[in-house]
Amino acid sequence: MEEDTSIVALRQPGAVDDLLTEIAREGARRMLASALEAEVEAFMDRHADERLPDGRRRLVRHGHGPERSIQTGIGALEVRRPKVRDRATDAGPADRVRFASSILPRWARRSRSLEALLPVLCLRGVSPGDFQEALAALLGPDAPNPSPGAVTRLTAGWKADHERWQGRDLSARRHVHVWADGVYLQARMEPAAECMLVLIGATPEGKKELVGFQVGARESAQSWRELLADLRARGLSVPPEIAVGDGALGFWKAVDEARPDTRHQRCWVHKTANVLNKLPKSIPPAAKADLREIPLS
Repeated sequence: MEEDTSIVALRQPGAVDDLLTEIAREGARRMLASALEAEVEAFMDRHADERLPDGRRRLVRHGHGPERSIQTGIGALEVRRPKVRDRATDAGPADRVRFASSILPRWARRSRSLEALLPVLCLRGVSPGDFQEALAALLGPDAPNPSPGAVTRLTAGWKADHERWQGRDLSARRHVHVWADGVYLQARMEPAAECMLVLIGATPEGKKELVGFQVGARESAQSWRELLADLRARGLSVPPEIAVGDGALGFWKAVDEARPDTRHQRCWVHKTANVLNKLPKSIPPAAKADLREIPLS
């Protein structure tokens, strides 16, 4: 049925017609709906043998929940979560079988990749009041503006996750190699950049993992000493065979005190950068390839 109207929608200032994004968004919406249907069908198949006393299936499909908008990296996707009904009338609340989607949790309003974007915005110095402008530039003009309460709850969740991670037991961990470096951050336009001390380890199986990090007073020996002592107090007792770092002397001094059996190795990336800085500008393109061959020979 055609609408009987003479109103013509005018182009809004700043509006962008991006057909490619719309196609990708529609495809993502269909894929999400298909994935949810496949997930609920697999759930129903796992419980197909559960029957009521009269022989009927205990679980049946029960339509869909109300449509909701999920914010993703390509914009908002409208989706409806499938529902399942447990027909067992004698089952108590604790015994009822409920369908819980791992793809689309019940109260989810944004994708995990988008939630990971918010702390990055904070880290880059974007204040909560400017989230709307930043998200609109990344996701389009329809991107939602997180309320101050939502930002507060997210911040509290990040802090709790960090505290749990910082207090985790390391007694079962062992690292053959460790890489250490200081990363300087200048979030929120503070006058002095803070130094984040980062330690990455390689397990005997060859897997890299973040071992620990903390804010330090530049890259001083005392700051590295505190980080190494904290890791050891949480069970990381086996020293690594090799520690790799740049030319900062604070780390090497702390390693000699805390892990005297660990051998030192200068980071080749830092060493290459130092050498290239001393060469004329016309030479580095060829010299860089030659320098990369040295550790491989």
